[in-house]
Amino acid sequence: MSTIEKALQKNKALQENKAKDNSIEKAVEKQAETADAVEAAPAAKPKPAEKASPATSHDKPTLSLEHVREGFVSNVGRQIINEEYRAIKRKVLNNAFGPLAKTLNNSNIIMVTSPNPNEGKTFTSINLALSIALEQDKTVLLVDADVLRPSVMKTLQQPFENGLMEYLLGEVKDVGDVIYHTDLETLKVIPAGKSHHLSTELLASEKMLESVNEFSNRYPDRVVIIDSPPLVGINETAILANLAGQAVVVVQEGKTSLTRLSQAVDQLNPDMAKGFVINKSTRGSGDGSDYYGYYYGSKAD
Repeated sequence: MSTIEKALQKNKALQENKAKDNSIEKAVEKQAETADAVEAAPAAKPKPAEKASPATSHDKPTLSLEHVREGFVSNVGRQIINEEYRAIKRKVLNNAFGPLAKTLNNSNIIMVTSPNPNEGKTFTSINLALSIALEQDKTVLLVDADVLRPSVMKTLQQPFENGLMEYLLGEVKDVGDVIYHTDLETLKVIPAGKSHHLSTELLASEKMLESVNEFSNRYPDRVVIIDSPPLVGINETAILANLAGQAVVVVQEGKTSLTRLSQAVDQLNPDMAKGFVINKSTRGSGDGSDYYGYYYGSKAD
């Protein structure tokens, strides 16, 4: 091979090596630029975790009072029963918010009871609650505390999940979860809940006392109607009598003797105001028809 040929081959090899070096250098520069760009770019912010939507508690249904329109106090027309309960509630409200209120403990807490079962106390409790709820400046909380034979929700023909006993047992944490709204905006209801063998102790508990005090004092326009067990032979009623400021004793005409009635009244707190409703009283009128009426009288010992 001639000297010229050798020189051409050497020159060609140098050019190939130079091209290879340039390619490597460009690749390194490109890699460096990419690294710089990555370093210069702001770090992507991590996507915030979505807040778990709070667990929505099961909304209690609004109780419909459509089933108790007939035979009960209503805001439709001037019915005899409306007029009768207007007279009864006026005495109760005067005791609750009038001059006598200062002498009573929890004057706006009214227990409704009777000497014996089946004298009409639940019927009276519901009607008294309905009548007071029709006032322009009052709200009513109807509490079924007859935990042995609860009848309020049965009479209203309404289902429910929990009640007073579940709250006192701690199975329901918030008392608001056992307060049911009705389609009458000024009336709310607390069912009795399930029966329990320690119902006497639960009603006598500090938790029950605190609840009643809250019912009494939280809203200045509130009246609390407590449907209570009968007076004679039931320990729970005597406990409730120490929590309420008034007692409405329902007596069915011709059923309860004066001796039995006296025994029943002896179970009440002597410092509370007491009223009597004579239920199923028939009074002959001039035209021979019967009058179904009530009588309310009150005294504070």
